[in-house]
Amino acid sequence: MPTQPRSAAPARPPRPTRPPRTPRQRGGGPRPPAPRRKPRWAMRAVTTLSVVVLASAGIGHAVVTSLDADIARVDPFKDMKNRPRGGNGMNVLLVGTDGRDRITEGERRQYHLGGAPCHCTDTIMIVHISEDRERASVVSLPRDSYAEVPNADGRGTHPVKLNAAYAEGGPHLTVRTVENMTHVKIDHYLEVDFVSFMRTVDVLGGVRICTPTPLKDSYTGLDLPAGTHTLQGGQALQYVRARHLDGASDLGRMKRQQRFLAALIERATSSGVLLNPMKFRDVTTAVLGSVRADKGFGTDELLDLGRAMRNFSPSSSEFTTVPVGQMGYVVKGVGSTVKWDTARAAALFRDLRDDRPLTVHRPAAAKEAEVEAAEVEVPPRQIRVQVENGTATAGLGKRVDAALAGAGFNTTRTPVNAADRTQKRTVVAYDPRWDRSARSLSTALPSSELRPVKGLGPTMKVIAGADFTAVRKVRARDAAPDAAQGRFEAVTGDQVVCP
Repeated sequence: MPTQPRSAAPARPPRPTRPPRTPRQRGGGPRPPAPRRKPRWAMRAVTTLSVVVLASAGIGHAVVTSLDADIARVDPFKDMKNRPRGGNGMNVLLVGTDGRDRITEGERRQYHLGGAPCHCTDTIMIVHISEDRERASVVSLPRDSYAEVPNADGRGTHPVKLNAAYAEGGPHLTVRTVENMTHVKIDHYLEVDFVSFMRTVDVLGGVRICTPTPLKDSYTGLDLPAGTHTLQGGQALQYVRARHLDGASDLGRMKRQQRFLAALIERATSSGVLLNPMKFRDVTTAVLGSVRADKGFGTDELLDLGRAMRNFSPSSSEFTTVPVGQMGYVVKGVGSTVKWDTARAAALFRDLRDDRPLTVHRPAAAKEAEVEAAEVEVPPRQIRVQVENGTATAGLGKRVDAALAGAGFNTTRTPVNAADRTQKRTVVAYDPRWDRSARSLSTALPSSELRPVKGLGPTMKVIAGADFTAVRKVRARDAAPDAAQGRFEAVTGDQVVCP
């Protein structure tokens, strides 16, 4: 293409609709027109149980600045010392608070939100945004995790459940406790309540959820038949709050939260809703009206994150829960807590600090080995089992207990003799409210008989019969290869959304 001499004047007056080029533009040949400045904006915010990824085109700096002004500010890092060394990427502590005091009376009755707010954290997640801004790793921390926090006089510590750190010392103590437990430096803090969650789901037009089995929880009022459903705000809140669907309790709830989160990301990034500035305004108003964040999470950070994550999608996200070593770890004065698996948790947080993906590609040998394991709905580690010896064979109870524990089930490790010692067939006794856990357990005992017993509670009872030979290897349907290798389970968002 011929170049235009620097000193050359325009051959004819410029068209009225096009301003004349400046001398700087004329030298060196014609340049392509500068792109209009349309920074894409993305934001990640936690609700009571989830993270909302907001992505929009055509939203400028001034608009984001006005949105930034709507966020209430806290200072969770004030005077903090001896913090973990920072790694690559960005770590955001996402906290969902109870906030039911801001729910209307009608919503309280409709969605079973009675009772007083606990002024504690209902959900705690670490979201790691990779250094290249192409991956988001979400790690759920059980709210009942065993933790230790400083005493009021500053001398020594005392045990609590992790969610109680917020009640005792607010965002500051929550961040400090999480950093002490994970050795991961928290860069930013975001806090959202029930209201923000419900309003955001509604303004997005609902979120699509799939369930292969019916979900019914009398505590939250959730009642979903098997199939695909588009949940609006209130029903979505029931879905992510439900804890009494099976023996997995809070761990099962966190997995459902992760599934919902992936579906929410898919809805926000694929529906085109957020490409409409008016809809964008509605969504951000719904979210930011209840958000609290640290002072450093402002306009520049939002814009930088948004530009970097403009191609974000469910496959860019990955989800996991801190590996659990012991459910029902009883602590005097605290009650039943969840104790982490020290070694596997350390491996998880080391990967987070090193900015490594939590999901990996399976080698061919690992894929072939996994074929032998039967898929189950509830991970074995989430199923509590009491073994009874239903035969006269000495030591059978211990053998069954050891085999189940070796397959990953959370056994009591204290087998007992059954009242009836003439059992020919192995029996899995279970409370009907935990039928999914019972089916997963019976899959590991192929010849066993399922026997519902009302009022038995979340602990399954295995009565070993004369037919027992071995425990079949099982794995959770969404388990990643790392779980089989003794590390931790992680899935990508596209693996858990509706097909």
